[in-house]
Amino acid sequence: MSRLSIPAPQSAPDASQATLGAINAKLGRVPNFFRVLSNSPTVINAHAALNQGLGKALDTKTRERIALTVAAVNGCEYCNAAHTFTGFNFAKLSREEIDRARQGTSEEPKAAAAAAFARRVAETRGKVSQTDIDAVRAAGFGEGQIVEIVAVVAENFFTNLINNVAGTDVDFPEI
Repeated sequence: MSRLSIPAPQSAPDASQATLGAINAKLGRVPNFFRVLSNSPTVINAHAALNQGLGKALDTKTRERIALTVAAVNGCEYCNAAHTFTGFNFAKLSREEIDRARQGTSEEPKAAAAAAFARRVAETRGKVSQTDIDAVRAAGFGEGQIVEIVAVVAENFFTNLINNVAGTDVDFPEI
């Protein structure tokens, strides 16, 4: 049971309503994570802006792999379930690729390098080695993409922390 309230969308603060409406329009429902965030209009709106901006970073499969990797590092049950669902249904990752992403790897060499780097960033809280940076560069990632990987890790750290603190009730079906 969630330790923070999960308000019904219509009961959330007025300043959260536009963002909740946009989420509902995009997903056809408002998942519990966003309902928890709606307790603070400042936070839900800031998260929406960050998410929208980072939606242009990297490709969908890479972002989903990073999300699964970071959720595994942080032990976030909610994010693991959410990104298993979105990774499978939207990014079209196979069950095997989802499992690999949780380990910080992939069957595809470039994707494996991104996931491994994301895992190192998460595990070391950003204090990666030069060897870690050299490996992701050698896989074909440029400076901008390395910054984007770090930003996607940070975004997922945020969601993991919120869900771990809240104990958000998982509302995604098992894959």
